[in-house]
Amino acid sequence: MALLTSHTLNGSDGTHAGFIPVCLINCNNSKMLFSSRMDQGGRLSIEIPPEKIALDSSYDLVFDLSAYWSEHIQSVGLNVIDEIVFRIRMNDPNGNYHVPVIFSPNSYTVWKSN
Repeated sequence: MALLTSHTLNGSDGTHAGFIPVCLINCNNSKMLFSSRMDQGGRLSIEIPPEKIALDSSYDLVFDLSAYWSEHIQSVGLNVIDEIVFRIRMNDPNGNYHVPVIFSPNSYTVWKSN
């Protein structure tokens, strides 16, 4: 079983960014492997059965920030990043994949580690 984990942090104020919707989509066939939310502390831990992972596919891990910014920014008309899409490969159907994200209204940093 593969384990996909993440942690989202608001780089503007240094807080954990919780309750952000996140999903994983197979780029080859557009099938969604899962749809979930970060927990209150901005963490996610999802197990993915090996039979759902196609080694020849890329996957888009999508973080939807639109509702988060609506709740955290009071300025009307502020232009913010609404969505972060991170494309990954999962070469080991039993591997661990950790994808932390630090974001602010107009920038983000994301990386994959084990």
